Amino acid sequence: MGLNYYQIKKNILKARKLVIKATSTAGSGHPGGSFSMAEILGCLFNKHLKFDPVNPQWEDRDRLVLSKGHAAPGLFSNMAVVGYFPESELDTLRKFGSRLQGHPDLKCPGVEFCGGSLGTGLSYSVGIALAAKLDSKDYRVYTIIGDGESDEGQIWEAAMTASKYKVDNLTVFLDRNFIQQDSYTETVMPLDQKLESDDISEMWKDASRWKTGDKWRSFGWNVIEVAGHRVEQIDAAITKAHATKGVPTMIISRTVKGKSVEHMEDNPQWHGKASDPDVVPIINLELDSQFMIAPSIIAGDMTNLENEIKRCISGRSHYIHLDVMDGQFVPNKTFDHTKIKELRPLTVIPFDSHLMINEPVKHVRDYIDAGSDIITVHAEVTDESTFGEIHDLLKQNRVSVGLAINPGTELPEWSYKFLPSLDQLIVMSVMPGKSGQKYIEETHTKMARLNSVLKEHNFSGYIEADGGINLENVGSAFADGARVFVGGSSIIGQQDARAAIHDFEKEILKSRRHLLLDKAQELGGKELVNKWIGLHVVGEKQEQIKKIAQEAGYI
Repeated sequence: MGLNYYQIKKNILKARKLVIKATSTAGSGHPGGSFSMAEILGCLFNKHLKFDPVNPQWEDRDRLVLSKGHAAPGLFSNMAVVGYFPESELDTLRKFGSRLQGHPDLKCPGVEFCGGSLGTGLSYSVGIALAAKLDSKDYRVYTIIGDGESDEGQIWEAAMTASKYKVDNLTVFLDRNFIQQDSYTETVMPLDQKLESDDISEMWKDASRWKTGDKWRSFGWNVIEVAGHRVEQIDAAITKAHATKGVPTMIISRTVKGKSVEHMEDNPQWHGKASDPDVVPIINLELDSQFMIAPSIIAGDMTNLENEIKRCISGRSHYIHLDVMDGQFVPNKTFDHTKIKELRPLTVIPFDSHLMINEPVKHVRDYIDAGSDIITVHAEVTDESTFGEIHDLLKQNRVSVGLAINPGTELPEWSYKFLPSLDQLIVMSVMPGKSGQKYIEETHTKMARLNSVLKEHNFSGYIEADGGINLENVGSAFADGARVFVGGSSIIGQQDARAAIHDFEKEILKSRRHLLLDKAQELGGKELVNKWIGLHVVGEKQEQIKKIAQEAGYI
């Protein structure tokens, strides 16, 4: 079975939006810590956790304990997305009589632990994990603790106990976002090497500062460290935890408080603070505007694709784009599923396989088995029947489904019925199979037509821009509606792939900031624009956004 990558991402997006809506409606709550653990909960609820929303007390269910109980909006939003209660019930967050209080309460179906008093959830988790072993039950216990919460001595008493009793059915996530209620964790009570400044980015630049894992190892735990917003890393860590016998597992997830909303990120103010209603539509647009970069490795050394994969890893690419060409649908030939299978063990980064081949329905099973996470086929070589067969096979195997259209192809009407469940639409901006082409400018007007159709037919997936994408046009491609960007010669063709990806990110970020300012201007004119700018207090963001607003004539 595949990672189910895009479905997890879609549900994480839904959950984040529900957090914003619920806390804004309530006028209070904790969005920052809810967002830092969003990908952890997304992986658990949509891939690994055994549960039944219709029968919340199912005896063989896995147990999920949120020890950092103030992040209850994050828990409740995920529970709503998977069906424990209607999403509309989140409007009752923190209201008298509601099942959804400021901290988890057992009156809410599916809640396993009354969080609130920090430090106690791990002890409780050790107890229920040990009970499962004594009762010969095979359910697992997953627990999320905070880094500020780790100041509590009870955390470390529980850590010793879990190791002593060898509760290998217990997996704990440390939401390591470096911020607690009052300030940065490293200025209050350091878990890693003490940070002398308030520049939290220093903790990310120098891995030699990271000492938290050593602490947990010294207590007898299996320790796995991951980038806590990378779905594929969290998924792989959980799988490794399941395979570890004789000791409990700690997954240290290095996260960002308020992740995905720029003014909340790394900002202690948003530990426990709700957004004003007038900025919620702008935040929702920002959440819809998250982006991914996918280097195309065929732009590198085709005789050493293993090294190109390593360059993608060191470059921290979101996906790895694999252009499969058969020499028939397109004039060139690259590689097939055999090479993909050889490359798969090198990384857990999602493989974005773009099949530029004839009769893909005959071959798609091979690409599933090779380890593709996303498989895209062309509209030019499919019809309603064959694409329907491909769509269903991919969904059954938890592989994300993509459809591609060439520059001269409009989205066929037969595809409209698939749009609500389609994960990715690749809009080619060069003719496939030929190198060195420039971006076809007519793609901009084509995207405008497409956006209307996609909205009308409830498309909730991601548009991928593929062909001739570079630093000069990636911002405009984002403005057109693309959210995944394939870079060949502009990334893999560069000597420093990491620097090239970083430059892409800066250009896209600039375009996204402009988009959000446009929204603020539309909704509230100069007053709301200034309010939006004023929210961005960390680092140099405010001045950068202010400059964009001035250039646009908004202030």
